[in-house]
Amino acid sequence: MQKKAVILLSGGVDSSTCLAIARSLDFETHALSFDYGQRHRSELNAARDVAKALGAAEHLILELPLRRIGGSALTDDIDVPKDRLGSPGIPVTYVPARNTIFLSLALGWAEVLYAADIFIGVNAIDYSGYPDCRPVFIEAFERMANLATRETVEGRFAFSIHTPLIRMGKAEIIRTGAALGVDFSLTRSCYDPDERGRPCGHCDSCILRCKGFAEAGLADPLDTGGRT
Repeated sequence: MQKKAVILLSGGVDSSTCLAIARSLDFETHALSFDYGQRHRSELNAARDVAKALGAAEHLILELPLRRIGGSALTDDIDVPKDRLGSPGIPVTYVPARNTIFLSLALGWAEVLYAADIFIGVNAIDYSGYPDCRPVFIEAFERMANLATRETVEGRFAFSIHTPLIRMGKAEIIRTGAALGVDFSLTRSCYDPDERGRPCGHCDSCILRCKGFAEAGLADPLDTGGRT
C-alpha cells in the first residue's frame, strides 16, 4: 500500500517543489494550505492549481484567523519592505509562529490520515531569516510531535518531518522542481502583488525568485522584474 504524506503547500516555488519531491518518492500526497487572513488571494489560487497539476490525492484548505492577531506585513496594514534583502534582523513579513501553527495542524491531519510523514518546504540558505525555517526548529517540532500524539505514544508509528529543501539554494530548488515537472507558471511568490496578481519585483520573495531563476539558467514564466 502506498504510504501517505501531508505536504504543506503555499503555492510558491518551494512548497510546489516539495510536493513534487514527495510525489517522486512515491507518497500518496495530501496537500494542506491555509487561508490565514493573508492580504492577497493569489497564493491560494496558485496552491489549488499546483495541487491539481501535481496529482495530489487531496487538497485541504483550512481557515485560520491570523489576521485578527496581526503583527505581520502579510496579515496587517503594514507596508511590505522593498529592496531590503540582506538587511539585518527578522523582517516584518514574518508571521508570528506561522510554521509552528501550520505544522501543528498538519500533524493533526496526518494522525487522522495515519500518515507518518509531513513535508514542509522550509529553506535556511536563500530565505528572509525567519526563525521557524531553521533546522533546529524543525528538529524540536519533530521531537514534540512524537511526544504529543496518540499514535506515537501507543507505539504504532513515529512521525518524520521532511525538509528536502532546507540546505538548497534557490537555484537548486528551481532546477529540482523543473526536473520533476513543476509548472512554475502556476506558482506565485510575491508578498505584495497588485490587484491582477502581478508581482511587485521588489519584495524579498520576488528578489529571491528572480535571483534563483537567473542562477538556474532558466526563464521565469512570471515577470518578477517589477511593475511599471
